[in-house]
This record gives sequence, C-alpha cells and structure tokens, in this order.
Amino acid sequence: MAKQFLIFLSIILIGAAAISIAASPRAQTPKNNSPSRNAYLGFDRDIYPGDAAMPVLKKTFAFTSYWLSPPPAEKSTSWLGKRNSLRDLGFGFLVLYRGRDSREFKRAPDGPAKGNLDAQLAITAARKENFPPGTIIFLDVEEGGRLSPIYHAYLHAWADTLARGGYRAGVYCSGIPAKETGGVTIVTADNIRAQAGSREFVFFVYNDACPPSPGCAFPGAAPSPSGSGVSYAQAWQYAQSPRRKEFAANCPPGYHANGNCYGPGDTASAWDLDVDTASSADPSSGARP
Repeated sequence: MAKQFLIFLSIILIGAAAISIAASPRAQTPKNNSPSRNAYLGFDRDIYPGDAAMPVLKKTFAFTSYWLSPPPAEKSTSWLGKRNSLRDLGFGFLVLYRGRDSREFKRAPDGPAKGNLDAQLAITAARKENFPPGTIIFLDVEEGGRLSPIYHAYLHAWADTLARGGYRAGVYCSGIPAKETGGVTIVTADNIRAQAGSREFVFFVYNDACPPSPGCAFPGAAPSPSGSGVSYAQAWQYAQSPRRKEFAANCPPGYHANGNCYGPGDTASAWDLDVDTASSADPSSGARP
C-alpha cells in the first residue's frame, strides 16, 4: 500500500513539474538580452563633403542627407550619382527636395500645379538615382509658422503625385512654436498635419533651440525625435551650421568658435554640418535594394 502510494505521489510530482516547465515563459521563449536602439544619429548638409569624408563621418553617423534637387540658394546638387557608393559604406538616407517659397505662388492654381510638377521631377530624379519605390522624399519647407491655403494645396499635390508614382511624401519643416497675434502660437508641423486630410506625411522637423536640443553634441544614445517637441516626428534636426544665435544661444559648449558644428572625426573642421536624429537608421527607407 505504501509502495503504491509512493508511486502515485511520484507520478503527481513529475506531472506537476512538467506543467510548471511548460508554463514557464523562459522555457517557451529564450529571453533576448541584446540591447535595442530606437534612435540613430545622422547629418545633413547642402554640399556633398567629398568621397574621402564619408568613411570618416560614417564612424559617427548612421545616415546622411541626399539632395535630389539643388538645395536652397544653390544652382545644382552635388549629391547625384553617390547613392550606390554611400549605400556600400552602410549609410541610410534622408532624401530631400527643395520646396517652393510662398512668393513663387502668384495665383491659387499655382499651388497644385507646382506641387505636381515638383513631385514629378522628384520621382524622375529618385528613379535615376536608384531609390526604390516606397522611398520617402522630404520636401524642404523653410518657412515657419502658419502656411497659406495655397501652400497647403502645393503640399497636397506633392503628396498625391508622389503616391501615384510609387513614392512616399515627407516634409522637412519647423518644429518650433511661432507666435501669432493674440498670444496664439503655431507649430508648422502641426499646421501641415492638421490640413493633410487623409494624406500621411512623414515629418522631419527642425528645432535647434536649447532646450530641447542638446546643441552640437553627439551622444552615444541618440535623443528620440519626439524630444523635438513634435511627438509624431520621425526625424529631428537638433543642431544647425552655422549656429542660429536667436535659438541656440543657450546651448551648451560644442559649437566651433566660427559658429559651425563639426563631427567628432573631423579634426580639421572641414565639413560643417547639421546634426539629426531619427527613429530609423534609414529614415527615407532609401537604402533598400
């Protein structure tokens, strides 16, 4: 009787142990102890810094800008033809296209007409540079504050035409609150998003004011783009060259005496740049085959 009881007890204990092991999360799924990253440093500049500069910059930055059009105040872009070699170095991309100034819109139809034209030119350039369908092309909107209805029509045509061509619309714009009359403030990114309707813009915002910007700094843990003050931003430009004193006067030391920002590997201070952070090492998804 005692022997039978012991055998019965052993069966119960073995069964309980098996149930415990099966229910254990550790037994079901090994725990992944590898660190995760949710933000990546990058840089942007109007002029391509040169082939020799890029391996040096890659030691600090995961992604780089890539201008499909001439940047503001330039007559040409020096980035064309560099996509494949930069991809081979391991760079991701922020693909950029120059947006119009408000003064370029003389009549209401100019907004959609020029938005459509610029998107078509951007698509042609993106295809020529081997950027795959689905690449996000950021329209560079330099104006801050509340945009006019014509400008919103321009943005909507830009987004719609890109979508028809197989690309996605991004916007580079201000994330800094701008004061209006009556004590009202407006953030350009919020204004664009509120007027977008069903369109989905991807936002690359600039806010170089300290705080929230860390200034010309390259932290080991890149700051989150939401730290810009725009919670939905996918990328944040937090330092500009040259330093804008009206916004960055309270930034900690880090800017060069000449007011520019240089990467840690640039010992000769040869490549002034703007510093960015993004939620992806390839913010435009342009490094895909």
